[in-house]
Amino acid sequence: MLLMISGALKPAVTRLINPVARFALRIGLTPNSVTLLGALGLITSAIYFYSSERYFVGTLVITFFALSDLFDGAMARISEKGASAWGGFLDSTIDRATDSAIVISLALPLIRNEDSLSFIALIALVTGILIPYIRAKAESFHIPCDVGVAERTERLIIILVAAGFHGLGVPYILAVGFWLLALLGVLTVIQRLLVVRKGLLHS
Repeated sequence: MLLMISGALKPAVTRLINPVARFALRIGLTPNSVTLLGALGLITSAIYFYSSERYFVGTLVITFFALSDLFDGAMARISEKGASAWGGFLDSTIDRATDSAIVISLALPLIRNEDSLSFIALIALVTGILIPYIRAKAESFHIPCDVGVAERTERLIIILVAAGFHGLGVPYILAVGFWLLALLGVLTVIQRLLVVRKGLLHS
């Protein structure tokens, strides 16, 4: 369902961000600089707001910086240079750092309050790191491995929505978000492991 929603919204989002991306290129910004600035803002915001349990405002600020991931991609497509290998590597590496920063920052108050949900948050953190690692390792063996019940965008939507509504006082929503993230993460890891195993056995 989330994949369908994100797919349906993509054309509308593209129409909105392309003019801003063109403006950013005209004033001299590069896709990589936008990537770095967005990541710095997101990580700083996650640590500051979530670790101090200011969930709703934090989610709004983090979502703003997360949109930089859309802008740098649009800038790379619009510019004559296109996306470089270094830019793709940098973007992928920073995605891991920002995703981890969000989950860790949400987990810190849970750990501080000795909440058992912190263990589920750690599972979500580990699977979030394993999912792209397995894909990258599989591709090094020339095995396509993009299967999974939820890609990065869907996982990000789940945790930000859960954190935002948690900040508004919706009961159990953060627990639901972390459990969903952990279960989808474990399932996706298993799916990708099976794909790699099948590909290596038949190579």
